[in-house]
Formats: sequence, structure tokens, C-alpha cells
Amino acid sequence: MAEKFKAVKGTKDILPDDSTKWQTLEQTVHEFMNRWGYGEIRTPAFERTELFARSVGKESDIVSKQMYTFLDQSETSLTLKPELTAPVMRAFLEHNLDRGGALTKLYYIDALFRQERPQKGRLRQFHQFGAEAIGSPHPEQDVEIIALAYRLMEAVGIANPSLQLNSIGSKKCRQQFRDALVGFLSPYSSDLSETSRQRMETNPLRILDSKDEREQDILKGAPRILDCLDDADKEHYEAVKTGLDALGISYEQNDLLVRGLDYYGRTTFEITSDTLGAHDALCGGGRYDDLLEELGGKPTPAVGFAAGMERILLATPEESESYGSETVRAFVIAAGEKARTDAMQTAMNLRSNGIPADFDTLQRSVKAQMREANRQDATHIVFIGEEELASGTCQVKDLSTGEQQSVSFKELFKYLTAV
Repeated sequence: MAEKFKAVKGTKDILPDDSTKWQTLEQTVHEFMNRWGYGEIRTPAFERTELFARSVGKESDIVSKQMYTFLDQSETSLTLKPELTAPVMRAFLEHNLDRGGALTKLYYIDALFRQERPQKGRLRQFHQFGAEAIGSPHPEQDVEIIALAYRLMEAVGIANPSLQLNSIGSKKCRQQFRDALVGFLSPYSSDLSETSRQRMETNPLRILDSKDEREQDILKGAPRILDCLDDADKEHYEAVKTGLDALGISYEQNDLLVRGLDYYGRTTFEITSDTLGAHDALCGGGRYDDLLEELGGKPTPAVGFAAGMERILLATPEESESYGSETVRAFVIAAGEKARTDAMQTAMNLRSNGIPADFDTLQRSVKAQMREANRQDATHIVFIGEEELASGTCQVKDLSTGEQQSVSFKELFKYLTAV
């Protein structure tokens, strides 16, 4: 017997029982983004490798360790997308998306690829949705992006989302803080992990992301990046917090929050949920005013976020209304050969009118069809037998209450939509 193929390590099939949850999440995102004035953008699955090296940072973990990179037939180095902001910014520049006005608001839902160690809620092919607001340097835009992310978390069923907030200031501020941090950590070099010692040379701010308990204890005495902010950075950050206060969105100051991508500056944030344990981040983002210039464009302010869809689904209770199926789902049972055609027609008519419905095509017994209806989580059974055919009616049973009613075929749709 030939060997059976299995999904590649770090990837996962989304089966029918789960796909409805994904569809509902995606629909919520589409509706939210539309109401908030964001337009959808879809970018290719792969880009030139240099795009990510230049934007994310050559020394970042993503570029140095995690990317799926290959050469095409023309020997061009290409990479499957490990993140989405850089491709969106590339498309923004290529298609002159700022020509219609001073502010461009984009959103996306897409699959991404990173060679990470697979774990709960973190796969090698994973999915994100996110938004980018391009063109405004003002704190009001930071507030809108954070509020959009926060309200979306609430809308999809995340209980008590927690907003972590920080500012990492301008380039000059970050360089001052980098020097101060290296000076503080140098005496502890022998106590740091090999990864953190490497980051001391390449990107010391990434040490603040360490999950190592010993390093976390050391970092409790580290200098604060807020102490390095200049007056303009402080004013911007205070305005962001004031705006969030006005919207009733609570937040927690997190001095260690720097985000893992090199293009961030000033505002950074994460939204977390305690339902996921240690790896509790659902969503993160911030401001990146220097990125477009790094990619060959003119200096253009921008702020955005991305959210992990697998992690959101893990953090959402199964019984959450956000991921419930349709109110009514019918299964049409045919009792006898004569009723099969009518059962099929009835199911088709219900589908055409927007009611999910199914019927049996295996010519099974009534008892077996009942089991199938239960397996499909039908809310109602529509029973058609010879007596029903003669009277022009069907028997409709509500599976949640056990109530049964005789309903004419003409009134069936009206009856089901009224329950």
C-alpha cells in the first residue's frame, strides 16, 4: 500500500466543522473595516526577499531565521510573506495609492509563513488580519487604530481584552536608549542567554522581549525608554493616552514592549488575553513613520496593527455568539421513495431563500436520516412522507424544544424565519 501523505509539520487543515468559525471571524472583520472606512488590499503570496530584509531588519529573527526563501528560474531571491505591513507599503508606493487624498486606510486578511517551532496557536502557515492608516502623523490616528483593534477583539468574543501600551520614541531617542541598555546589561553578559548576547551586538531592544525568567528579573532594573523620550515624543504619547481615556479604553503601561520588527517608532501596543497562558498576545502594532522612506518613497507617517486569527479562535469560547451558526438550519427527511424528489426540492427552495438546509442522498432509513440531522447540528427537521405529500404539508420539528407542527409547503419558509 502506498504511503499516505500528511500535512507538512507546522501546517493545519481547516475542516468543515471549524471553517464556519473562520468564515464568521472573517465576515466580522470585513464588516468592521468597512464601517471604519478601511478598504481591502490583497498582495501576492511572495515578494522579493530584499523587501523584508530592508523593512523588517536583516538582524531580526524573522529575516535571519524564519523566512521561507527560494530562487526562481531567473535566480531572483523570493520569500513567502512572513508579515504583511511591508507588502502593503510596497503596493502603496507602486500604485500611488496616496493620490486620492492625504490619508489612505487599508486592511487585509491573509496567510503568512514563518519557520518557527510549532506550538499552540502558532503555526508555520498562519493567518492574520490587520489595518494600516497611511498619511497622518497625529496621535488621533494612533488612537483610532488602537480603538479599531480593541473593539474588534470585543466584537469577535474576546472576554476582557487587555491593552498593553508603550512609546519607543524617535530614532534619536531609540539610539540613546540602546546605548543606555547596553551599558546596563554589559555586567550581566555571562548571565544572559546566547540569543540575548547576540542581540546585544545586533538589536539590544529585542532583549526586552525575552521570556527567560532570569533575564526578566535582570530587566526589572533596566533603564526605561520613556525616560529617553524628547518633548515631541512625550507630547505625542500623552495625547494618545488622553484619546484612549476619552474613549473609555483602559490600558497598562508596559516599559518592555518594543515589538519584534525594526520599523516601529513612537507608539507600540499589544492586546492580550489571559486565556492563552504565557503566549497571550492576540494582536499588536504601532507607528512606523520611517518605513516608506526605507522602501524608496517619500517620508510618510503610518500606523497599523495585525492580529493572529488562530490565536483569536483559540481564545474565543466555543459557546460565544460571535461564532454561532445560523439561527435556523433545516434537515429535510424523506420517508419513502416517493418523497425523495419533494425532499430535494424543499431543501433547494430553502437554500434559495437563504436558509441553510440539507437532505439525504444515500437513500437511508428515516432513523438514519435523523442521526444525520443531529450530526449536522440541525435546528429543525422537515419531515415529508406519503401523507404529507397527499395533504400538501410537512411536519416541522424543533429539535431544541421537541415541538412539532404541521406546515404547508407554501408557508414553510415563512414559518422557519419566524421561529
